[in-house]
Amino acid sequence: MSDELVFYTNPMSRGRIARWMLEEVGVPYRTEVVSYGAEMRTPEYLAKNPMAKVPTLARGDEVITECAAICAWLADTYPEAELAPSSGARASYYRWLFFGAGPVESAVTNRSMGWEVPPDKRGRVGYGDFGSVMETLVIAVTSGPYLAGERFSAADVYLGSQIGWGLQFGTMDRRPELEAYWARISDREAYRRAKALDDALVPKR
Repeated sequence: MSDELVFYTNPMSRGRIARWMLEEVGVPYRTEVVSYGAEMRTPEYLAKNPMAKVPTLARGDEVITECAAICAWLADTYPEAELAPSSGARASYYRWLFFGAGPVESAVTNRSMGWEVPPDKRGRVGYGDFGSVMETLVIAVTSGPYLAGERFSAADVYLGSQIGWGLQFGTMDRRPELEAYWARISDREAYRRAKALDDALVPKR
């Protein structure tokens, strides 16, 4: 089985999260840019990602989709990068990684679509209401320098990327705690490399 990592992405997508994680891990990988539309629906690509979306990461017969899963898999597969915390900090690591994949993703998406949860229906959705998610995010980013404690981890790549986008595009409240956290984690060489690589792939108008 080939050990080559192949990264299927588009610079205008959540693939930027996976790119950042790949740069943090620091292992060689090959990038395949997949255009929106027909290219994402070819039989060859659908065999890798039936959702017809990016990112997708492949190593031989192993295929990983969904950004949170990609971040967690890379952290576990390349432990030398020290992006998954020791057992003592795993609770916070998993908590915030999957809080991003569940409540944050749902709350931000629904709000951007103009859909607010009626007060009497909040118990029926996983995130309750948007305000509760924002308050919980503040708790997450102020409990320590990083989400899992004293060390930067894959959870910071994933949830941190969501916070960065939320602040940039106005889909999250501009709370000072979130802005300070984003400024701290985005001041990393791997983030700057990843951003430059993706920016270079954006079609010029």
